[in-house]
Amino acid sequence: MNKNTMRKRSALLLAALLTTAAALSGCGGGKSAGNVATGSGNTGNSGGSDEQVTITHYTIDSEDRTFIEKLIPDFEKEHPNIKVKVEKAPYEQFDSKLQTLIAGGKSPDVTSHYGYGGFAEYYNKDMLLDLTDLIAEDGFKAEDYHIPDNLMKIYTVNNHTYGIPVNMYVTLMLYNKDMFDAAKLSYPPSDYEDKSWTFEKMVEEAKQMTVVSDDITKTQYGVDFTWAERDMRPLYFGAEPYSEDTWTNGGVPSETHFDSPEVIAAYQKLFDLVFKDKVSPTSEWSKSVAGQNGDPFVAGKIGMSIGGSWNLAGANDFPFKIGVAAVPWGGNDKVRSTLYVDPLLILKGSKHPKEAFEWIKFLMTTEVQEKSIELSGGNPPVNTEAAEAYYKHFDGIDPADVKKVYEGAVKYGYESYNHLITNYSQINDMFINELQPVETGHKSLKEVMPVIQSKVTEIIKR
Repeated sequence: MNKNTMRKRSALLLAALLTTAAALSGCGGGKSAGNVATGSGNTGNSGGSDEQVTITHYTIDSEDRTFIEKLIPDFEKEHPNIKVKVEKAPYEQFDSKLQTLIAGGKSPDVTSHYGYGGFAEYYNKDMLLDLTDLIAEDGFKAEDYHIPDNLMKIYTVNNHTYGIPVNMYVTLMLYNKDMFDAAKLSYPPSDYEDKSWTFEKMVEEAKQMTVVSDDITKTQYGVDFTWAERDMRPLYFGAEPYSEDTWTNGGVPSETHFDSPEVIAAYQKLFDLVFKDKVSPTSEWSKSVAGQNGDPFVAGKIGMSIGGSWNLAGANDFPFKIGVAAVPWGGNDKVRSTLYVDPLLILKGSKHPKEAFEWIKFLMTTEVQEKSIELSGGNPPVNTEAAEAYYKHFDGIDPADVKKVYEGAVKYGYESYNHLITNYSQINDMFINELQPVETGHKSLKEVMPVIQSKVTEIIKR
């Protein structure tokens, strides 16, 4: 994730798209988390449907998640026997607090993988309730809530369902139209089929927008390229850091290749943006600008920003004209976007799974999904009817461009590794720590990657 609040962390696809885009594990390059793990869980008991009960929804303590509190009165009016309590935690503490709650016998009823860990990690820790019997008993059908089958399959393991998708983020490019205009550059395309839009062309245009000065107020950079989490970025260039059996072996790779020449070369291309081409900011510069003005892109200091579509959430308040474009082609014919499909999960410790499922269904209705777009500041719904409202949510951005970018991102998408690989929170922490000296220019990739390779192997063996 670092899908952290705006995601730190800060989806849609139309029904027509789904007839041409493969399942997330198909020709679009995406892997379904349904291929990640094996086995099935146990279905819990309801705790009664007539008595008044309280269910707990556990989420990140940020406005783009806690907005659900505003939806509770309408739900409770429709379900007078169910009260909903929202439990919160900061992004950095989300996983650790969840484990503490479960260990203390205070498991929440409903949550999602909003922290560093993802579905595969939760599944392999046996934390999730198998929803299959509950869905059958309820008569729930995804199409009644306009949820694409492709998205439902992500959290279906051996024909057992463990989650109901609620939001879907993609990787996309945001660009500062004012900076493009000043550099007399044409705007980048939103069409993923435009093969002229390449990584190399992005670098050349970034050079024309970069201004480096001793005066930090005058410094600006052409591009900030934060495509997916650190361990996933080589995939953008076609380098495979994890063995293929990862996706069929419970999210546990038999081999990793972080010290291979191909993976190191892929990382080098990204670090060259900072240290060779000098079109991207150093981590120190970004932190200094963030301290003064918030995110460097939001501050108007970055021409192009490649990241998750949660960055669109604040677009209506940006102090410059903004556009949305396709991620340029980096050499991988199948993958150009990372997909972040967030499911609503019922935990095994839930004492009231039937009531929890009623809450999930409420959140999936078209009316509530549309309302959630506004209340959250722009969270993308999976409900394809509500998606039309999402495309129109952003002031000054052509809805057709948002729609086209989402369609292309899904077609060339690959589900985020943090959802598919077990022990991911530990892997992510390790990558942040070990790559820091490379990001600050104090160590080379050839020094660091063998260490990372060894530590990844150790973490996976746990």
